[in-house]
Amino acid sequence: QVQLVESGGGLVQAGESLRLSCVVSGTTWRFDAMGWYRQAPGKQREMVATITRGGETNYADSVKGRFTISRDNAKNTVYVQMNRLKAEDTAVYYCNARISIVDYWGEGTLVTVSS
Repeated sequence: QVQLVESGGGLVQAGESLRLSCVVSGTTWRFDAMGWYRQAPGKQREMVATITRGGETNYADSVKGRFTISRDNAKNTVYVQMNRLKAEDTAVYYCNARISIVDYWGEGTLVTVSS
């Protein structure tokens, strides 16, 4: 059974940093893409950052220059370093792993940024 477990969320002040981690277990599959999505209260889930197996990255405009995604293929782990956090970054952050057209999701980790 594939499981994605996020960690690293918490409460921080605006301008501070957090690093989220997501470990995928229960499989030896090599995921085509991994990434982070977030959902703020009353809003739809949105893409934050994604990274392919080859290392190509894609970021939401709102986080470019502040967030950096990386992955360790051998460990099936994906990270996102979040710097200069803003109040509008407050959301539940979800880890995603994709093989072909199948998506797997973690249960989410809450990031709260106080202004």
